[in-house]
Amino acid sequence: MCKIIYHPKYNLYDLGESHPFNPVRVEMVLDLLHELNYAVEPETPDPVTPEMLYKIHDKNYVDIIEALSRGENKTESEQLGLGTIDNPITKGMAEGARYQAGGTLLGAKLLLENKTKKVLQLGGGFHHAHSNLASGFCIYNDLALAIKEMTDKGLHVVYLDIDVHHSDGVQKIFYNDDKVMTISLHESGEFLFPGTGWIHELGQGMGRSLKLNVPLDPFTEGESYLEVMDGIIEPALKWFKPDAMIVMAGADAHFSDPLADLLLTTMDYEKIFKKILKYADDYSNGKIIFTLGGGYSITATPRIWTILYLLIMNLEIPYKLPPKWIKKWSKKIGKEILGFLHDQLPAYEPIPRKSEIEKHNRDLIRRISDSVVQYWI
Repeated sequence: MCKIIYHPKYNLYDLGESHPFNPVRVEMVLDLLHELNYAVEPETPDPVTPEMLYKIHDKNYVDIIEALSRGENKTESEQLGLGTIDNPITKGMAEGARYQAGGTLLGAKLLLENKTKKVLQLGGGFHHAHSNLASGFCIYNDLALAIKEMTDKGLHVVYLDIDVHHSDGVQKIFYNDDKVMTISLHESGEFLFPGTGWIHELGQGMGRSLKLNVPLDPFTEGESYLEVMDGIIEPALKWFKPDAMIVMAGADAHFSDPLADLLLTTMDYEKIFKKILKYADDYSNGKIIFTLGGGYSITATPRIWTILYLLIMNLEIPYKLPPKWIKKWSKKIGKEILGFLHDQLPAYEPIPRKSEIEKHNRDLIRRISDSVVQYWI
């Protein structure tokens, strides 16, 4: 059985009505599950304290964020990445982030205490936060905190990131760590924020060969994406033999996402989630935590995360969406929501350079494998 984690106070992490990282995305998921007659009974986490964050973040950084969140003025905010379009300063943001970090940390503790093998944390995924820098909508790195909790207890952890943006924060925090393998599939930094995540970023010291990056060409579609997963992720898991996995399940590789250029469909996401769940069963004793993360198509992201919930709970995936839910949320978000859980229209016209993109992505598999084989033998 899977444990679900959620707290209404996650909504305190609200960066503004027009900001892409909007709490309404998860509200739509919860309401959709309710209309589908699936009762969500989550574990409710406590927030982490500021002091608990010192395991990942610099004390000065945390203290300034907490002060800014209370409405105090701090001249150091800009040098810490705060007060920008991506990371505006809003009242209560620190408390909301600490609740979300508490949720991901609770997931790690549930695995450590053998209270479950699978966790779906309906929040978190702040993979761009660095030890002393806010970036990409992220201030506190909940993922790193949960990973550290597990490695401190002796576990070897694979962190898998399928968000369309490179997981620069998590990678940097564990760049020298031999207990953590990070794998990030993302649109190439040549075209997309944060401009990192190249195949030569393999880790340092004892962490060498344990940081794997797959910078995909823009307009990569589902078939090629799944081929890359099998070519990179499965061999890495088979070799590393993790005790647990943590997955950042960003939904912004969907073809309708306004901030990126990959071309996954909801059906592709269903295949991806099934594949990841099988990876966990085959290579990490079934132990896995999913967090949410990016996903800025307000009509696609709730459907993708609903599919994840239904799969992890072994529930039937319906064909149609409830009319009441469609009417309610179409009005609230000011966008038409079509009547189906899965995409019904073609995702795109014939892709220019399709064969070249597939060839490039296959070449990534070969080049990454060549880079690590000397360390893995």
